[in-house]
Amino acid sequence: MGLRIKSNLPSQMVQKELKKSAGKTDESFAKLASGKRITKSADDAAGLGIAKKMEAEVRGYRMAQRNANAGISMIQVAEGGLDESSNILTRMRELSIQAASDTVGERERGYLNLEYGQLTEEVDRISKTTTFSGSPLLTGENENGVMDFHVGAYAGEDNRISFDAQATNATGEALGVAGTNILDKDNASGNLEIIDEAINQVAGFRANFGSIQSRLQSTISNLDTASVNTEAARSRIEDVDVAEETAKLASTNVTKNAGISALAQANGIPNSALRLIG
Repeated sequence: MGLRIKSNLPSQMVQKELKKSAGKTDESFAKLASGKRITKSADDAAGLGIAKKMEAEVRGYRMAQRNANAGISMIQVAEGGLDESSNILTRMRELSIQAASDTVGERERGYLNLEYGQLTEEVDRISKTTTFSGSPLLTGENENGVMDFHVGAYAGEDNRISFDAQATNATGEALGVAGTNILDKDNASGNLEIIDEAINQVAGFRANFGSIQSRLQSTISNLDTASVNTEAARSRIEDVDVAEETAKLASTNVTKNAGISALAQANGIPNSALRLIG
């Protein structure tokens, strides 16, 4: 190739290669700065689509975990109310046994009945005031009826856990203790069977709540495992391998520096042609 001063082809060729090296350097910096191997769809269109779908799945799993935790919180509120109702019923049974004995006079029974009556009202009050997000939990009158806890990342029955909020009625009337008293020995003695049945009902309600809570806890554990595994899969597809990318960056920097040095020499070729002119 002859010497030319109008067109410096060697310089243009070096510039072309230098642009390629600079572009690779920019890509490496972008990947390292973002922490992602795929910074644009052109990097890996299929991988980007899969990774974004997995990202949506992970966020769905995490929201499902929050739903399950909210469900546990609701169950705990209801179970806490039943726990105190159970304690009250036990005390009412104790008072009934005390009042059923002739060692207690009519006046003393009247004193005992004052506490008994207050406890009866408290059982009813607890059932009516135990609520979650404004919905009663212990009156059997929940407006939602069968409540669904969405505990999956997708739609469908398999991603819901149902809870019949109307199956639990722990009011004094439903338990059979409303209107009872211990003003005389016969009433006090007859209350024992009623109170025992009420205690059994409350225990059954609590067992139901406990089983649902246990299931929700297992669901949360499973969701956590699924979330971690899906996030790991997404990371392998989308996230950058820093060691690999820094090695590429170092190699590209060497190539770019060599190109800059070659460009400086190529730019000096027309000067050589001028020497021939004199």
